[in-house]
Amino acid sequence: MARPRIKDVARLAGVSEKTVSNVINDYEHVSDRTRAAVRQAIDELGYRVNLAGRHLRRGRTGIIALILPELDFSYFGEVATHVIAEAERRGLTVLVHQTLADRQHELTALDGFGSDFVDGLLMSPLALTADDVAERGGHLPVVLLGELIQEGADHVAIDNVLATREATEHLVGMGRRSIVAVGGKEAGGPEPATTGTAQVRTRGFREALQTAGLPYDPAAVLPVRQFRTPDGAAAVERYLAAGHKPDAILCLNDQMALGTLRTLHERGLRVPEDVAVVGFDDVEAGRFSVPSLTTVAPDKAAVARVAVELLVDRIAARAEGLPPLPPRNRVVPHRLVVRESTGGPR
Repeated sequence: MARPRIKDVARLAGVSEKTVSNVINDYEHVSDRTRAAVRQAIDELGYRVNLAGRHLRRGRTGIIALILPELDFSYFGEVATHVIAEAERRGLTVLVHQTLADRQHELTALDGFGSDFVDGLLMSPLALTADDVAERGGHLPVVLLGELIQEGADHVAIDNVLATREATEHLVGMGRRSIVAVGGKEAGGPEPATTGTAQVRTRGFREALQTAGLPYDPAAVLPVRQFRTPDGAAAVERYLAAGHKPDAILCLNDQMALGTLRTLHERGLRVPEDVAVVGFDDVEAGRFSVPSLTTVAPDKAAVARVAVELLVDRIAARAEGLPPLPPRNRVVPHRLVVRESTGGPR
């Protein structure tokens, strides 16, 4: 059966095609009686608005790209879910692309994949530099997620320094004094994945210790190759095998914290009695681990909502030939969720 068209709706409702269009676009100057007749005809025929055609008439495709490093990272998967929901609410389709933190893949995405089939990009870059974004980011509207690498681009993130300070202060408030940061980055140290995130969260960790009057030991910042569960487990295993006895471990994401819990369990150390553990990102697995994981919870829905809003503004300005909007830096909320791994409730 052929897909119903707007003229079919008009014929069934006994009105003009223009009137049907006015009802679909929710224009005010349509009587309630006519509006009801058109909506009844739409329902009977199963008519659906051709969003692709509408976007193309406006000089757009209605497709935005979400560029993420690795889709099997729980945090990125959860952010993607929120972005897709927010985009659908605005009648947009999301193309999700994985770069594996490869610079060439990120550059290709930044160029719009060499075509014009996307209207703009939401991007969480790990391998790009500020110069890359400055030199090649003008081709398409771009909003960056995560740590700021370019002051000249729109950017959405939580306050990672403040969030890490709060997590560290929570451990200090428990009376813990020998605190380790897993996944941290010292200036001049090894380059882990998500370097920008590692740097700013390490800064928050250091500031909290200094405020509490506790000594800061760079050796207690454990670098990792990647922010993955096995990397967190291995980093803590090496630290314990060297004879260190921390009473608290701050992991710079939840996946490393889950690996840390496993290592502590295998070592016969109780959480939180012997060692308290805090993660970052509030992924679903941390709510069901044993013990459940205390974590910093970014407002992922707000990240998606604000990022899509900024991108839609840029796409509209570009389509209408307006001057580029000034760069905007948006900070979204976060909170510390206290669970069993630091003595919180079951």
